[in-house]
Amino acid sequence: MPRIAATGGEAVAYAVRDMDVDVIAAYPITPQTVIAEKLADLIADGELDAEMIHVESEHSALSASVAASLAGARVFTATASQGLELMHEILFIASGLRAPLVMALATRALSAPISIWNDYGDLASARDTGWVILVSENVQEAYDNVIQAFRIAEHPDVLLPVMVALDGFILSHTVEPLDMIPREELAEYAPKRPYGYRPVLNPEKPLTIGTLADPKWYYEVKRQQVEALRNAAKYVEDAGREFGRRFGREYGFIEEFMMEDADYAIVVMGAISGTVKAAARRLRERGVKAGVVKVRMYRPFPADTIARVLEGVKAVGVLDKAILFGSTLEGPLAMDVAATLYTRGLDKPFISFIHGIGGRDVYVADVVKMYEKLAEAAEKGEKAHKTIYFGVRE
Repeated sequence: MPRIAATGGEAVAYAVRDMDVDVIAAYPITPQTVIAEKLADLIADGELDAEMIHVESEHSALSASVAASLAGARVFTATASQGLELMHEILFIASGLRAPLVMALATRALSAPISIWNDYGDLASARDTGWVILVSENVQEAYDNVIQAFRIAEHPDVLLPVMVALDGFILSHTVEPLDMIPREELAEYAPKRPYGYRPVLNPEKPLTIGTLADPKWYYEVKRQQVEALRNAAKYVEDAGREFGRRFGREYGFIEEFMMEDADYAIVVMGAISGTVKAAARRLRERGVKAGVVKVRMYRPFPADTIARVLEGVKAVGVLDKAILFGSTLEGPLAMDVAATLYTRGLDKPFISFIHGIGGRDVYVADVVKMYEKLAEAAEKGEKAHKTIYFGVRE
């Protein structure tokens, strides 16, 4: 496989090219714009035969993507921050209509005040919209996740949109090594219109979709959507396993880092995972058994897998780069992990850590202190769940 130097934005664009996408609809917004610009270059240079739809807003970008997907096209879009919020209405429509499209989200803080820097406020706002969500730690994962996303979305037992998140600027604009995969091999891994897929929209047989459903039918449609998202977990796992068999990089729901004998674990996702791993290594050198659980599949949430990994630790922390305002625990990932532990009877010290909001730097030393907080809670036998804000001026 050829190795090149690429930013995360370029890696996403190359993955879209290599998956032979038919339709791209996108509207520029920092830091996503680099993805759409690169795709426009690839189309202009003849490297991708796709229709690029220039729309007037992100709402229109996702609307056009849904229609193209239901017409049988392989479809991609991308956005960030306020762009995702302008799409918010259509996020539910895309999943409700079972449109198997793929979207990249270059994560960025939400207004107000305006921030172009990275946190996961936008990603957190989309967690319950019925999409499959994969989160990338580095440039290579962004490329690999986009490729797998098409295979997952288009499976007949899924037929749901898939969102691939990568940290805005931290990954979208940072150059790292990228191992590419020949397009002909990817065509075998994720063939277009697989399994005899037939488009919903057909000019020869016109129909109306997404119309009014009264109480006699709406509930059943939503329950089918629930089942489809549950089913998606199996195909995320299958896609990751087959990807590993073919290309040597295997992916699961999570990544365990030094968890075999860990006493204290921090659950995290995205690019900040590297910082947490560095902190765990530093503590291991001091004799502290620190471990890391990196969540790759955010939705559907891999509760059983996470509960199994955390069962033996003395204390659990979760590091979030987003805030659930007014919630019992104000970290969105922390809420999922806390619910996972509670529903499985795993009663142990638990702390929700929040840091990195609005692009605030998160240092290894900060994460070391988080582990120290976990050790202190375990020593005292503290069971009450709490949220601690790190790196903020009081």
